[in-house]
Amino acid sequence: MILQEGEKIHVIHRRLFEKDIRRHFIGVVDRYEAGVIRAVGHVFVIANPRDNVFLRKPETRVRVMSIHGGNLLVNVLPQTVELEKIRYEPLGQGFRVTDGSDWHLDIKEFGRA
Repeated sequence: MILQEGEKIHVIHRRLFEKDIRRHFIGVVDRYEAGVIRAVGHVFVIANPRDNVFLRKPETRVRVMSIHGGNLLVNVLPQTVELEKIRYEPLGQGFRVTDGSDWHLDIKEFGRA
């Protein structure tokens, strides 16, 4: 199986248009079946494109996402990552996702970051 229940994931929703809101999701796989992920976690968005800062939405979300459409980039995170401590830090033209430990995930989307 590609994804296992309990795995931690970081999902980038691919922007279709330049002005689309940049959305990421970080959570735990609740179920995975035939290319469809059900996960529980938090959405991160850039509230103000001028500031280019990702903010975590406070409410927990349950997301159902298909990996077949090509609109998602899914990163499997190490089990040691503390999801509640995740933050985004600027890194050149991109970002570094970290929980403050030695672990980090460097990301760069198309365009500015």
